[in-house]
Amino acid sequence: MAKAPSKPLTLLGRSEARLPASPDEAQLETFPSPAQRPYRIRFETADFTSLCPVTGQMDFAQVVIEYVPDRLCVESKSLKFYLGSYRNQAAFNEAVTNRILDDFVKACAPREAIVTAEFSPRGGIGLTVRAEYAASKSTRKESGRNGR
Repeated sequence: MAKAPSKPLTLLGRSEARLPASPDEAQLETFPSPAQRPYRIRFETADFTSLCPVTGQMDFAQVVIEYVPDRLCVESKSLKFYLGSYRNQAAFNEAVTNRILDDFVKACAPREAIVTAEFSPRGGIGLTVRAEYAASKSTRKESGRNGR
């Protein structure tokens, strides 16, 4: 298996690291996938927060990210810091969820990815946003792997 190019991990093992001020400042770090076969990874967090762009009130969500890696995997501490960087970000829930998916795909170019964000009810109405990505077969071939 050819090794995927990856930058050194900078957050793992460092206790003095601080949360980025915004998603623009955050970095999703990656490492080479240890297997060529398709397999699924699931990240879950129940303590995601962002801000309503109209009221400024906090929006709370459970975020689940499921993906099938191609050449790269996302390192979990960098994901924690990335998601934490939304705490002062004012955006609609739909925009937040789609941005997380876009940034995730840009970082690791997975075979497929799904981001589901279940936002706590406001005014008696809960909101769940699910954004999906699937790489085309030509994209996977260009990255050096044959997909199924």
